[in-house]
Amino acid sequence: MIISRNLLLGYTGFAQIQTLPVYQPMTFNGDWLITPVAQKAAIYQANGGKDLVMSNGLITRRFRISPNLATVDFQNLTTGEQFVRSIRPEAMLVLDGKTYRVGGLYGQKEHAYLREEWIDHFTAGPDDFQFKSFTVSPIKPVINWQSRTWASTRNQSTGQELTLLFATNQPELQGIDVAVHYTIYDGIPALCKWVTVQNKSPKKVHINQVISENLAMPEEESAVVGKPEQMKKPQRIYIENNYAFNNSMRYDLSDQATHWKTDSLYTSQVNYNYETPCVLEVYPTVGVGIDLEPQQTYTSIRTHELLLDSYDRERNGLARRRFYRTVAPWTTQNPIFMHLISTDPEAVKRAVDQCVETGYEMIILSFGSGLNMEDTSATNIRKFKELADYAHAKGILLGGYSLFSSRRIDDDTDVIDPKTGLPDKGAFFGHAPCLASRWGINYLNSLKRFIIETGFDLLEHDGPYPGDVCASTKHPGHKGLDDSQWVQMEMQKGFYRFLNEKGVYINAPDWYFMDGTNKIALGYREVNFSLSREQQKILNRQNIFDGTWEKTPAMGWGFVPLTKYQGGGPEAVFEPLSEHLTDYEQLMMQYYGSGVQACYRGPRLYDTEQTKQTVKRVIGWYKKYRQLLNADLIHLRRPDGRDWDGIMHVDPSLKEKGLVMLFNPLKTKITRIIKLPLYYTGLDKVATIKQDGGKGKVYSLNRKYEVELRVEIEPENYTWLLIE
Repeated sequence: MIISRNLLLGYTGFAQIQTLPVYQPMTFNGDWLITPVAQKAAIYQANGGKDLVMSNGLITRRFRISPNLATVDFQNLTTGEQFVRSIRPEAMLVLDGKTYRVGGLYGQKEHAYLREEWIDHFTAGPDDFQFKSFTVSPIKPVINWQSRTWASTRNQSTGQELTLLFATNQPELQGIDVAVHYTIYDGIPALCKWVTVQNKSPKKVHINQVISENLAMPEEESAVVGKPEQMKKPQRIYIENNYAFNNSMRYDLSDQATHWKTDSLYTSQVNYNYETPCVLEVYPTVGVGIDLEPQQTYTSIRTHELLLDSYDRERNGLARRRFYRTVAPWTTQNPIFMHLISTDPEAVKRAVDQCVETGYEMIILSFGSGLNMEDTSATNIRKFKELADYAHAKGILLGGYSLFSSRRIDDDTDVIDPKTGLPDKGAFFGHAPCLASRWGINYLNSLKRFIIETGFDLLEHDGPYPGDVCASTKHPGHKGLDDSQWVQMEMQKGFYRFLNEKGVYINAPDWYFMDGTNKIALGYREVNFSLSREQQKILNRQNIFDGTWEKTPAMGWGFVPLTKYQGGGPEAVFEPLSEHLTDYEQLMMQYYGSGVQACYRGPRLYDTEQTKQTVKRVIGWYKKYRQLLNADLIHLRRPDGRDWDGIMHVDPSLKEKGLVMLFNPLKTKITRIIKLPLYYTGLDKVATIKQDGGKGKVYSLNRKYEVELRVEIEPENYTWLLIE
């Protein structure tokens, strides 16, 4: 069906679109990872008012608005790569057991590719939610982020939000309005998408499922035979949503909502069984399962889509790290902290005084210290408020540890296994409480009260909600199995957003970054901290190297067992510190030199004047180069115990463009010719390099933006290079 221009003129969306500027394709000619992008994100009209366009000079997403709205074009402007081969609905809802499409067009017969001239002949589905109008506004912060700590940026992301409004003529859904939201960011090739459902009717509606993204994309490879799980998924688009958990310390293993589906409509694909994974759908695997009451609004998972221009691991990692700095700037907070193993007031005050002396900024009352945030008695709150007040008076932040998930409470509280109907070992950690139980609700309220009334600055939350389902029908926070995961997830995310907006720093060993957490474990095996100090040095450098391909240095924490932890003998610990000062210093330099904070767990930071001066020197060095040491990290050579290993920080916006950390694990001095890749420093002709803060030497870059230099490193030692 062809819609005439006269009919379009009376159409609300078409009338609105005439007020937008006409899209003039402009592509950024530089490298967005090195040079700031001047063009800002904006919403345009195109094709004589038939299309809406989102663009920021790096990516563009285009929508045909009539006879219904659908994505018809999604491109990486740097590479020209197209991510739409077939038109799909903007979203899909399962309400009261029935599936409804939101937007979309019908009539495409060949689904391997899409031609522009076909689109004018496509039709709308009369039973689908129909596009009515749109709004354009600047991006609104997802979290009203407050920070009490050092951060490498204080800026929230900027860009434009496009909200597409849909309604349906279905009698059973009168008063149910659907909005599809997009934000496109300034300066990065990324957008975010989510769906809201508003119930303006007088009756509740049951939401079984919401598919908030549906993209039919070109396949990644030609596979004549093979099952979907054996085939590559599209590699040049990175998807991250805020529905991730399982304590893997990595997003790709934590994601619970990104699904790559086959496409039965795509009958010209090369796979004989039509099993190519080439349709992206985003929805919670377990489902939503909630009742949307009158005047309530449901908000779906938020999905970020980052378009990549390379298959190179380092470059794609840099793109992802820039993405985090932009859309979740609280991940750039990186306070210098220790883990104190006591809550004795005198021990805490001594630790505060040592922090002041050495330049530390925060104390975390560690697991096993005696802290119990669930105790909101006047006596307990008064004790820790007095300690927080003492720390604050000296410029030190104070917080502490709380355990949620990997513990058993009682039969009325623990999650009920849907297979057995019992609170047995069906949870992620064997036994775990249900966050939506009466105990769970009280637990969150108690932590909020304790933190606010004591003035605590940090929560280290061990075992945050890990995705357990619960078949109980007696817990007040959820109705049964179907809504148990969604409800608990929303409670956990809401708790973290609450803390973030109060300026409370959050360490949590699970992937809640998009909802306000600041740091996750770098990735390590805890029992390794019972191994010898010699082993720990190399293993920790491996952990740093491996754990910073996708995460920024500020997003991960490591561990240093000043006192006994997870077993091990005197060869594993660092106390007395003065007797193991060389190892203590090198571990600090490994972590601070990478920009990664470690949990220095023990009763003190120094025991002698010499130890104190060593800690002060390392912290002073770190603070001098702090901005650079928190910058993007380039991986030079992975530690293997056989030869040198190293990493390099780069930031083209700073006067000092790079800082290199090099380590020698051998028991003999080494001299090596090392090649440094300087492309991401922004330097293109010459570089001045200083070793250990000494006199600079000028090097010419080759055509690959590399320099070669001769480096000597003492046995079992390190050196550092500054690049200008």
